[in-house]
Amino acid sequence: MIFKRGKFYWYKFMWNGKLIRESTKQGNDKLARNMESAHRASLAKGEVGIRERNPAPTLNDFLTRRFEPWAKARFEQNVPKTWLWYRTAMRAILKYKPLASAPLDEITSEKISECAAYRQSLRMQISSVNNTVRALRRMLRLAVEWGVLESAPQIKMLPGERHRERVVTPNEEARYLAAAPEPLASIAAVLVDTGMRPEECFRLCWEAVTWINGRHGTLFVAHGKTPAARRVLPLTPRVRAILEARWERAGKPVEGWVWPAPTRSEHIEVSSLRKQHAKAFELVAKEAAKNNLRPVTPFVLYSLRHTFLTRLGESGCDVWTLARIAGHSQIGISSRYVHPSEDAMFAAMSRLTEQKIGQLTQ
Repeated sequence: MIFKRGKFYWYKFMWNGKLIRESTKQGNDKLARNMESAHRASLAKGEVGIRERNPAPTLNDFLTRRFEPWAKARFEQNVPKTWLWYRTAMRAILKYKPLASAPLDEITSEKISECAAYRQSLRMQISSVNNTVRALRRMLRLAVEWGVLESAPQIKMLPGERHRERVVTPNEEARYLAAAPEPLASIAAVLVDTGMRPEECFRLCWEAVTWINGRHGTLFVAHGKTPAARRVLPLTPRVRAILEARWERAGKPVEGWVWPAPTRSEHIEVSSLRKQHAKAFELVAKEAAKNNLRPVTPFVLYSLRHTFLTRLGESGCDVWTLARIAGHSQIGISSRYVHPSEDAMFAAMSRLTEQKIGQLTQ
């Protein structure tokens, strides 16, 4: 019999008490049937024997001997955060022995769900559990791509994952920036005006800043999560003022880090700003209590990128331009960052109504 799995047809039949199952690598059912018949005929004629497959390696062996060297060589230097993400996931998977010791062809959706349930029992956040499951899904798909596994099981994420959807209001932004010390205040202002990922901002070099392009100059993002992250962003007046003042104080360098710091990377890292970030919210809270103001709910620096993209979407920017500015490889990703307010939706409906009325009166 033949059956379709993914894009291609497979066939299977019993021969001398053994199961024969092969992929035809064809999307046409007639060709698949012909290939099955040819295989049966060749077995009957004795031209080929039962093709024994090598036993599938365990997940532990596959990860340590094949996947880890591949991931390390590909990501450790170019995209270190991706390498750390995979390494963290591998360590979590290998700690769960029932899954790590299982042969690849015996890993099912049920076993993966048991691993996820085990990690939940350790009081892990759903987002952390799903990160491990996502990495495992990628590992199994690579096993299929490399010919180690015939097919990968279907894997579903746990529901209830919280995304970084915090949008900072203009009032909260102003109070936070007023309380934040340097260089956090300047970095936060750049993030909320450009929508860069924090690590993209931290790795900004002077050679990537151009003062004469566009209205206020541009900056080039050279490093990011994907090739789409390489992009040119226009400077706003506030960002230009911040960078220009910093450039002049540094002696107008031609190259080097915009945000140098005594770290291994020689530039600012998230850990460098953690204390300043917490201190800023402490000052905001004291100000709110003193002046009887509404408190500001703490947010992470990445929320400033989300805030920028949300404001950009509400301004009427089309999704293609938004994806380009954000450095997204897929438009679907951009939709996660756009949360139009009720006022924006009402304004869009009003414009549509006015357009229809204008067409009827013509």
